[in-house]
Amino acid sequence: MKRILLTGMSAVGKSTVITRLVAQGHKAIDLDDSAWSEWADSPDGGGPSPLHPGKDWVWREDRVAELLASDDAGVLFVSGCASNMGKFVDQFDSIVLLSAPVEVMVERLTTRTTNAYGKHPEEVTRSLEFKQTVEPQLRAIAHTEIDTSIPLDEVVAAILKLS
Repeated sequence: MKRILLTGMSAVGKSTVITRLVAQGHKAIDLDDSAWSEWADSPDGGGPSPLHPGKDWVWREDRVAELLASDDAGVLFVSGCASNMGKFVDQFDSIVLLSAPVEVMVERLTTRTTNAYGKHPEEVTRSLEFKQTVEPQLRAIAHTEIDTSIPLDEVVAAILKLS
């Protein structure tokens, strides 16, 4: 089974892309969902949300390991970004960085209805800090980068070309 990771900062469209891939019949999992991730103590006391001080949103390693060990589809698309994802990056055939300009991220964070993250101004600020500090690290491990300010159908088509 081919495994493709879609990663990036909050509000770049990871969940939206996964939802579209599922609707098209692909095996696609949003690892940012609470079934796959959880709040855990942050080693450095930081984290993505001031609403959860000292906590970090991390992948449930046992569940993710089991998912990646499965072989029940031709292609598995997963999306997410977590501080512990480095334990899994070698298991992906392709890593795709989804990115968007700052103004697009801010608009999506403050107007989205499917996720509460970003409604607090400090969460928006934290996301923009991550764009400066974490996104370059993701870019360094990514095989491909897609700017998600283009239409969703074009983003999904570009991802499907990788499969």
